[in-house]
Amino acid sequence: MDQFLAEVFARSTGSSPEYVPICENDSEIVNESRIKLIAFYLPQFHPIPENDLWWGKGFTEWTLVSRASPQFVGHYQPRLPGELGFYDLRLPEIQKRQVELAKKYGIFGFCFYYYWFGGKRLLDLPLKQFLKNPELDLSFCLCWANENWTRRWDGGEADSHVLIGQKHSDADDEAVIRDLIRFLRHPSYIKVDGKPVVLVYRVDRFPDSRRTAEVWREACRREGLGEIQLVRVDSFESAITTVPPAEQGFDAAVEFLPHHVSVPMKDRVKLLNPAFTGRVEDYEALALRGADYKEARYPHYRGIVPRWDNTPRRQDEPITFARSTPGAYQAWLEELLRYTREQNVGDARLVFVNAWNEWAEGAHLEPDRKYGRAYLEATRNAAAAHLVRAED
Repeated sequence: MDQFLAEVFARSTGSSPEYVPICENDSEIVNESRIKLIAFYLPQFHPIPENDLWWGKGFTEWTLVSRASPQFVGHYQPRLPGELGFYDLRLPEIQKRQVELAKKYGIFGFCFYYYWFGGKRLLDLPLKQFLKNPELDLSFCLCWANENWTRRWDGGEADSHVLIGQKHSDADDEAVIRDLIRFLRHPSYIKVDGKPVVLVYRVDRFPDSRRTAEVWREACRREGLGEIQLVRVDSFESAITTVPPAEQGFDAAVEFLPHHVSVPMKDRVKLLNPAFTGRVEDYEALALRGADYKEARYPHYRGIVPRWDNTPRRQDEPITFARSTPGAYQAWLEELLRYTREQNVGDARLVFVNAWNEWAEGAHLEPDRKYGRAYLEATRNAAAAHLVRAED
């Protein structure tokens, strides 16, 4: 009877039988194993003058999310927010609620995307508000999204029609690390062996990454910060994953899925959009492949994506992973936690989740209308299962 009622509810509300509602009495996970789940955090949820100019007045990530439509039968679009609504990150109450949810469901910290373009910072208001509010007691680190912004901003584009570009040079390297140092000094900044962790999204964009790393390390020592840990994000360049980070002047790498992986299932869906030229991939196969991981030849952190569908950004040519469920995500995460417990030690037991709130890429832990808190619950369940296994 309970299952029948759940299915009736799903049909009447658009939610899934796996929907997890709000439950304020849940206790927080105490991560005794010291494995730290860090979720990438997108600040693109408030208007800025540049986006008003480039994309239209009032543009935010929600502009894209709300316009998406299904591309094939059973395609879950649009993906609409749940209890947090179409929020505006200028409101401190929103970040407070995000932190409460993150802590309740086992997230150790956020990795904020940091946008710097030759001395100009964009979308930094949420980060500044986060650091000014003592109630937001969550650890954090930064990932420099060092790409050009173009009219085709999915990250895999050529540098055509650049809206604002990078200006990599020795002078810019010095300037950006000086700007970062003030964040790295914060007591809540995430460290490994006492070294603040700094991620770079596209190391391949540097003219000389070893030189950049050298400039940054020297500046941090000179300013009394000491040593830093530089982490390469293994994002778009598939060849980069075969190059040890040390050869580029970096200390470690982090998996950034679903890049580099293709498990097509387009021939198994019935298209609704005759103009569709995108890819339909199999999330369950992605999870199995991600769990069956061969040990890297260099220091690295595991990464996971709870789901992925960038239809809002590329309506006719998206990459969408069908068959994504909270259960498949939980099983994959449990395996990543086991691997990290066995392969990494101490502060280096980090796992990165892509992402907390990448709504236009369909990659989010935040509650939506179909699943509610199901992906957050799966995150907590994986952490709880890991604690039980760690005690065996």
